[in-house]
Amino acid sequence: MTDIGWIDAAITSARPQAMGALLRYFRDLDTAQEAFQDACLRALKSWPEKGPPRDPAAWLILVGRNSGIDAARRRNKQTELPDEAAISDLEDAEEDMAERLDGAHYRDDILRLLFICCHPDLPAVQQVAVALRVVSGLSVRQIARAFLVGESAMEQRITRAKGRIAKADVAFETPGAAERAERLTAVAAMIYLVFNEGYSAAGGDEAARRAPLCDEAIRLARLLLRLFPSEPEIMGLAALMLLQHARVAARFDGEGMPILLADQDRGLWNARHIAEGLALIDKAMRHRSPGPYQVQAAIAALHARAQRADDTDWAQIDRLYATLERLTPSPVVTLNRAVAVSKVAGPDAALEMIEPLASRLSGYFHFFGLKGALLLQLDRKAEAAQAFGQAIALANTAAEAAHIRQHLDQLAAQGV
Repeated sequence: MTDIGWIDAAITSARPQAMGALLRYFRDLDTAQEAFQDACLRALKSWPEKGPPRDPAAWLILVGRNSGIDAARRRNKQTELPDEAAISDLEDAEEDMAERLDGAHYRDDILRLLFICCHPDLPAVQQVAVALRVVSGLSVRQIARAFLVGESAMEQRITRAKGRIAKADVAFETPGAAERAERLTAVAAMIYLVFNEGYSAAGGDEAARRAPLCDEAIRLARLLLRLFPSEPEIMGLAALMLLQHARVAARFDGEGMPILLADQDRGLWNARHIAEGLALIDKAMRHRSPGPYQVQAAIAALHARAQRADDTDWAQIDRLYATLERLTPSPVVTLNRAVAVSKVAGPDAALEMIEPLASRLSGYFHFFGLKGALLLQLDRKAEAAQAFGQAIALANTAAEAAHIRQHLDQLAAQGV
């Protein structure tokens, strides 16, 4: 990995901890962001020369804290700064970061930051969007893609959300038990979107750089379970991410090309993650209070329990997707269900199911990818080539485009 590559990976991994601590120090979102950005710039100058620090998160916190204090002094030299104890907790930063974050119950600065960003005064979408931007450093483009909206619209949402946080005099203290419960849904959604942003990375260096997002999301879900040990949806969230992340070693070939689930070497799947995920979803389902994360985890569990792709219980997956459609109606959910329907009832039935989705998913790569695959199964090669052509134009990554190109090349070789 290049110097910039390993620095980017270290900063990506450390960002949530650093931003959480800096917000606690300065109690102002913009000041914390500026301090973190300055610390990152200094890291780019210092780390290639001196090597990575033992604890990148603690380094960024200390450098960012000092930078923020220096900036405050420059802005108002005549104003006496608060006492050190009022703005900083140096002892926290100097402790072993991983042990402190994982062993301190709700003292985790990251969860504090998530619950602050997910303030009930903000609309739900703005809560999640600003948390993704501030906590995980995702670009506006990445967040917009996760929400299936345009970049300009998402930029406006984030700007409005940050403005409302600034004007609302939001308390930067740990929310109480009642407030945490009220904000739980938005926090869970934010964590899952962070996971998805890491999980959706293409292979190669990009996957390595964004893998810490998956690990961080799983860690946060485990911390949420400490706060809400009897909440089945948080069990389902953690189970879902563990079961999906268990397949990471089998998802790409040596050239970074994606490997379809049916073709993956299941011996490479992470057995420990699968065992933990299966235990969690089994425990969640005993509560008999199904929610979207539990249903998705149950689907992932059926894939994980199948020793071979041919052993997959597609009929049960179809039924679970039907439940998910009732809980969270969405064209993407219906599109995913169509895959199961194609296995149970054939490609004709699946194609009939997705045709009404065309207008709403006209800019969605996976819609045209699935449509092309179904048409190909029906030997409607010219129509399949047209669908694949639309898919390749909408590909988000080079790997997605290359996967579709294989289908087009095969059709071209057949004279289509």
